[in-house]
Amino acid sequence: MIETYSLAQLPADLSPHTLPKHIAVIMDGNGRWAKSRGFPRIAGHRQGAKTLKALLRCCKDWGIPALTAYAFSTENWQRPLQEVEFLMRLFERLLQRELDEMIREGVKISFVGNLSALSESLQHQIERAVNTTAHNQAVHLTIAMNYGSRAELTQVCRRIAEQVQQGQLQVQAVNEALIEEHLYTAGSPDPDLLIRTSGEQRVSNYLLWQLAYTELYFTDTLWPDFDRAALHQALIYFQGRDRRFGKIPSSLSA
Repeated sequence: MIETYSLAQLPADLSPHTLPKHIAVIMDGNGRWAKSRGFPRIAGHRQGAKTLKALLRCCKDWGIPALTAYAFSTENWQRPLQEVEFLMRLFERLLQRELDEMIREGVKISFVGNLSALSESLQHQIERAVNTTAHNQAVHLTIAMNYGSRAELTQVCRRIAEQVQQGQLQVQAVNEALIEEHLYTAGSPDPDLLIRTSGEQRVSNYLLWQLAYTELYFTDTLWPDFDRAALHQALIYFQGRDRRFGKIPSSLSA
């Protein structure tokens, strides 16, 4: 069930000072959710879209400023044609139907990935959503669409190599900051917490550079069932972590 947790305010056992500023999600389990109920896979994707909307609202309510969702990977083109076509139509309809509400809610919408491979009509809806919400500040939703991290990093290497070859850049100038400037996610903070649903425990070519110091949380909950109660548990886990970034544990630094 979606939105079974009625908490509009941050739960008392969570500290507002140590919440993640950016959550990334791998929305896994839509097909299994549908199959377990005797529904076609597309019913799981519809329900999964509702879950994402509910989670975005929860992030806004609880003071988490950024959410990035893995909506469609470069590998997902290998799925049955009927399912891929449905997903593309679903993305387009959602952008059309939900945009006005996103504007009212103060949601800023961004996309990362190779958008040039998408249909012209979907690209138009994406451009419209991005431009219309560019100045919103309540919460930032980034959709990873036709996204693959290896392809992203390969593109970065190619662009930097071309600049070096053309004499526009010295090899000595290539550093982490320069690489980050060429990523799809340039200008956005790295995720503090990655949530993957449905029991899988891998990152599946998602934000490989950006996840370098991200806390990873895996849950058996299928994505369409991931409600506020499930997010609450993920945040409890996150706030129990000692995020050292290579330093010694805080308990040993005294």
